[in-house]
Amino acid sequence: MTATLTEAPRRTQPTSRRLLALGGAVALLLVAVAASLALGARDIPLATVLEALTARVAGDNDHSVVLDQRLPRTAVGLLVGAALGLAGTLMQGVTRNPLADPGILGINAGASLLVVLAITVLGITSPSAYVWFAFAGAAAATVVVYGIGASGRQGSTPVRLALVGTALTAGITSVLTLLLLGSTTATNAYRFWSVGSLAGRGSGAGGDVLLALVPFLVVGALLALLSGRALNLLAMGDDVARGLGLAVGRARLLAIVAAVLLAGGATALAGPIVFVGLVVPHVIRAFTGPDYRWILAAAVVVGPTLLLAADVLGRLVARPGELEAGLVVAFVGAPAMIAIVRRSRLAGL
Repeated sequence: MTATLTEAPRRTQPTSRRLLALGGAVALLLVAVAASLALGARDIPLATVLEALTARVAGDNDHSVVLDQRLPRTAVGLLVGAALGLAGTLMQGVTRNPLADPGILGINAGASLLVVLAITVLGITSPSAYVWFAFAGAAAATVVVYGIGASGRQGSTPVRLALVGTALTAGITSVLTLLLLGSTTATNAYRFWSVGSLAGRGSGAGGDVLLALVPFLVVGALLALLSGRALNLLAMGDDVARGLGLAVGRARLLAIVAAVLLAGGATALAGPIVFVGLVVPHVIRAFTGPDYRWILAAAVVVGPTLLLAADVLGRLVARPGELEAGLVVAFVGAPAMIAIVRRSRLAGL
């Protein structure tokens, strides 16, 4: 049975504490950005990083590393982290399920399926070439889930959306397994994308992809930030929300569209990075309370902080090589998910 919140939390936090928490999150994000620019296979002093950003010296190797490699990588981390944090918050609000993340609507599965089809059928092996297949797959999977979940007299209830998304993901996973077992080329190309990484995604050909995806992410972020009040009402239950004047179906659809733009764009850009969308809203609620307007605003800051910290940690623990950010986030996110389950008062748990 899918776990859902039975009622909106009643605990609130004073505005001063919320502002203090948001300020602390911004400070941590600045530290994460500085670390992302300075640390790696070879550490670069912060003074040199600042010099590279303000007065680049042609031919200076450290300046080239900062501007050509680490700055684009950091930009990708900022965008993907914010997108996943917002998308996870939206999914938990729409489904009233504190264990929901973007994958609950089949976003990751749909993206993965079209990427594998692009590799096996069209022979595409470059991440910059099949990024649009990933985005289209994420959008198509969500359309299918919402279309099936919204059918019937009751419409798109949280439980129906979660069940349909889970069923679709299971079916797509089976198809993926069959495709990958039959093609070594597809397996080799897919495994590098599927672990989730920031490396090389914002430079070279990846820079063009990044610029092309930015409008989708910006529109998704704006829709997400405008959904705060609606999510607060949905947390009280559909009947109460309707009684307070909310068009429940339209509000839920707009939030899902925002989540697709955000999670689809992030997945297309960096691969299916898990747990960021799950963990970020819970971290924020501990300091801001249940108001989704504050949670969404803070997710723009906390999401990138978590992803950049994971990326930097991955560079440090395996020097001179590195671990992909997706692997590090999964390693940290798994125990965090267990802690969330233990502490949450959920129906059916």
